[in-house]
Amino acid sequence: MTAVTRSAPAPYVDSPLQREVEQFLYAEAILLDEWRLHEWLDLFAPDGEYLIPSTDNPDGDPGKDLFLVQDDRFLLEQRVNSLLTRAAHPAYPHSRTRRIVGNVQVRADDDGKIHVSANVVVYRIRVGVVHTYVAHYRHVLSRDASGGLQFLRRKAILDLDALRPHGKVSIIL
Repeated sequence: MTAVTRSAPAPYVDSPLQREVEQFLYAEAILLDEWRLHEWLDLFAPDGEYLIPSTDNPDGDPGKDLFLVQDDRFLLEQRVNSLLTRAAHPAYPHSRTRRIVGNVQVRADDDGKIHVSANVVVYRIRVGVVHTYVAHYRHVLSRDASGGLQFLRRKAILDLDALRPHGKVSIIL
């Protein structure tokens, strides 16, 4: 019997790419905290997707399992437009948010994809109540035509066992 060898994923890097990805994530956090959602949307590739798996199945497959958010670019544009109107009652007036992103790890593949792992805490303040979302990111980035970074997949995996007391995710994580 012949042993099957699998190539190990590329190692995480500590390089100019690491710093570039960190700056990309920090700039993204500012856009979200300042509700500059149309500018944030520009960070996505045309075929980019935004995912939040359910809290009971964080490693779920978006093709088979229930996700809290499973947006392709079209649905993501609709989400952004909705969040910016008065019709989005849970988000109007806009919540204040603060994101803390850390423990960023970057791994580049030979095919040009950049895999990012990071921890995040998002504080959402609305009508005097602070909600805390603890999560980790598992993103896939690529280069756009100008050489900048863009999201192919932006995945936020909640570490909460349930959405209580939050009840829902009405902000971009």
